[in-house]
Amino acid sequence: MDSVHDIVIRKLTEHSRIDPEDEAALRSLAVRTRELKPDEDLLAEGSAREALCLVIDGLVARYHTRSNGKRQYLSFHMSGDLPDAQALFLKQRDYALCSIGKARVGLIGCEELFELIRARPSIGFAVWRGTLIDAAIVRAAIANLGARPGRTRMAHLFCELYYRARSSGIAKQGSCYLPFHQGQLGDALAMSLVTVNRTLQALRRTGAIQFRDGTMTVHDWSRLAEIGHFDPGYLHIQRPVRL
Repeated sequence: MDSVHDIVIRKLTEHSRIDPEDEAALRSLAVRTRELKPDEDLLAEGSAREALCLVIDGLVARYHTRSNGKRQYLSFHMSGDLPDAQALFLKQRDYALCSIGKARVGLIGCEELFELIRARPSIGFAVWRGTLIDAAIVRAAIANLGARPGRTRMAHLFCELYYRARSSGIAKQGSCYLPFHQGQLGDALAMSLVTVNRTLQALRRTGAIQFRDGTMTVHDWSRLAEIGHFDPGYLHIQRPVRL
């Protein structure tokens, strides 16, 4: 089983060069782990920086709370992601983090990570590049919600999460565990529960995909990517991804 340090190193090497000295330095980081229940808040909007979140297992969401009390999910993060890295340079968070289904996270002290970046600037560049890719994912989500029909929006989200999970080695070919309930899909895609249900049925009828009990089964990747207008270039993943 991979260690917490193996997970973060594997993630950074998706898009950056990590030499043996960098790897040894990353392995020196102290990481405190925490188990999250389904739909549990981890960090609140407006909270001050003390420690950063590393996703170890499961799915974590970044979100805003709307005026009606409902969540607007901004992005989803899986094993190896640092969804909170931008807090290194902000006095307080303008977003919250929560689990989607059960999750396990690591907490890394901000000051310790700052010291590591000062000593090993190449690690700082890798973390920075990760935040830029994170911003690209958010931009893609905004474009996805903008003018696309519901079936396309949902297919694009499923494509992205499956592609990222495969690149990180945490999903089997043709299958991916995504512990969403329909209400969370609706909050992510600006759909009502009725529309989510109808859209899932419409996607199933295409023969490209089936989503049931938190498991996405991909029957025809090319067809799903076509429906979702999905081009993975914005993910900037350098290693080949077998789909």
